[in-house]
Parts: sequence; C-alpha cells; structure tokens
Amino acid sequence: MRYMMMHKLDEALPGAFNPSPEFLTRMESFMKEAGQSGILLAAEGLCPTSKDDATRITVTSGKTTVTDGPFTETKELIAGFALVDVRSREEAVEWGRRFADIFAGTIGDVEVDIRRVYESPE
Repeated sequence: MRYMMMHKLDEALPGAFNPSPEFLTRMESFMKEAGQSGILLAAEGLCPTSKDDATRITVTSGKTTVTDGPFTETKELIAGFALVDVRSREEAVEWGRRFADIFAGTIGDVEVDIRRVYESPE
C-alpha cells in the first residue's frame, strides 16, 4: 500500500522554510532509515510560495484564475512530502508520527496528513 505523508506549515512561521542544521540532520537520518528499510519511494521539500516559485490555478463555475505566489492567506501550506510503500495504514501512521516529531522537535507546530495513494485495480 502506498501512502503520501504531506507536511503543512505556516509560511510566516520563523524557520519553516529555512531549516536549522539540527532539523536537516534529523530529517536526513530519518530519510536514510526509511530508504534503507525499503519503504521510501520519494520525498521532497517545497519552496515557499514566492512570486517565482508558486502558482495557484483555481477553477470556479467554469472560470479559470491563475494567481502567482505568495499565498499570504494560506496558513496550512503543503511544504513537502514523502511517498512510502508500507504493509498497512498503521505502519504508515507510525512512520508519519516519526516524520512529524522531527518538525515538532525542531521547528515547532506542524500538521502531517497521511493519505493513501489510489492504485487502480489490475
């Protein structure tokens, strides 16, 4: 089963997009462990929503609107993800807790969503 762990941060939070050396060390260790265990399929952090690095496309009632960043109204911005292939939802949640603990222990408050990836039946 594939799950995506997405972490959300408030872009205004100090250090959210400028991680400390401690955060980088802990995240590198976590990712190395996940990779060696064979569950990690992909993982990336995302850039802040600056004018050059982010665009939002919204379709409402058939009208498409394109808005360049920053997205100042967004308090729970997806800031990165890890895609894992695990045996169960419970295993995904356990890895997700550890993932969240890295943020909580170095940056502060964080929200991590664990979402199962749709796989078409064969």
